[in-house]
Amino acid sequence: MSATRAPGIRGLLVDWGGVMTTDVFASFAAFCEQEGISPDAVATRFASDAESRELLVGLETGAISEEQFEPRFAALLGVDGDGLIDRLFASDADDPLMHQAVARARAAGVRTGLISNSWGTRRYDRELLARLFDGVVISGEVGIRKPSVRIYELGAQAIGLAPGECVFVDDLGMNLRPAAKIGMVTIRHVDAQQTISELEALLAVTLR
Repeated sequence: MSATRAPGIRGLLVDWGGVMTTDVFASFAAFCEQEGISPDAVATRFASDAESRELLVGLETGAISEEQFEPRFAALLGVDGDGLIDRLFASDADDPLMHQAVARARAAGVRTGLISNSWGTRRYDRELLARLFDGVVISGEVGIRKPSVRIYELGAQAIGLAPGECVFVDDLGMNLRPAAKIGMVTIRHVDAQQTISELEALLAVTLR
């Protein structure tokens, strides 16, 4: 690609669920349909119910375990708690275009990193993460979750760069604002084609 990389941008940081995978909220809706409850029951609980939010924060920071989270959140939804997290993410799948884009960015010399809010830490393919990223920050392992400013600082540190040298991609606007405040260029992920086009322009690298 003949374009010039945006001044100072040397690193690419990405979210996992909803960026490197398909839409997490679509998976939640599919779960709700399977369970015979309102299609937006999970999303609504996290958006407006304090107890559900507290459970989510605890899970994502590692303060509570999957085994503690599942029966308590299941009771709030009125569903069976057995294997709840796996069932919630049953329709979620890797996005091959985004995986390819990150791999190509790294091969071109861009420092790549992951900043992920985790639902337990056992489901990450560590070999895959090692192939894609120079640094990995997972909320349940560091005890901090997005949108805490500190987790973005840790993400930049993990790839050996300053925040202002990084572009950060996330599907949630609330997770982008703190990154922008510390100097990161941000991209709201809607679909792979759009995100990749924006990254190609910023990084001056062909990613597909």
